[in-house]
Amino acid sequence: MNRKQNGFSLIELLIVVAIILIIAAIAIPNLLRAKIAANQASAVGSLRTITSAEETFSSTYSDGFTTTLGQLGGVAGAVASCANAQLIDDVLSAAGAGNTANKSGYTFTFTPGTVAALTAGIPAACPGSGFTSFSVSSVPVTTSSGTASYCVDESGVVRVDSAGGGMAGVCSATGKPPLQ
Repeated sequence: MNRKQNGFSLIELLIVVAIILIIAAIAIPNLLRAKIAANQASAVGSLRTITSAEETFSSTYSDGFTTTLGQLGGVAGAVASCANAQLIDDVLSAAGAGNTANKSGYTFTFTPGTVAALTAGIPAACPGSGFTSFSVSSVPVTTSSGTASYCVDESGVVRVDSAGGGMAGVCSATGKPPLQ
């Protein structure tokens, strides 16, 4: 009896599904590691952007460093001023959200200095005197978004805590090593 076979047998389909599952089991952990590496690179890049923006703000407006992340950014499309410098994007500046922003799986916390840069001669467009220092920390939101924490201050040195713990306070005083 000559029987023509149409389609695949159940065994053949199960073998194909098993092969696909094995490939997925190998690929998914690599994909998650790549996502974590991308988030960590984004966090370091954002810290460097904030540092450059702070230096630009200080030299442009002669008012020290900003008092909030919102002052570095401001409302999109607005004219740049001492109150809204338009130097960083609206995600990082977290307009209206104070000194905390979330970007790429990391929470950025801006801590202004405590010493006023100017006691007199504050530029008219500025809401008040800036500060002589600042510190910004970035901590992963979850362990699947990053494994290390970073911080930077007015020195421009990005420091890393590979354990992912918090980086509270002045960055240079944390004792954490510089990012290599």
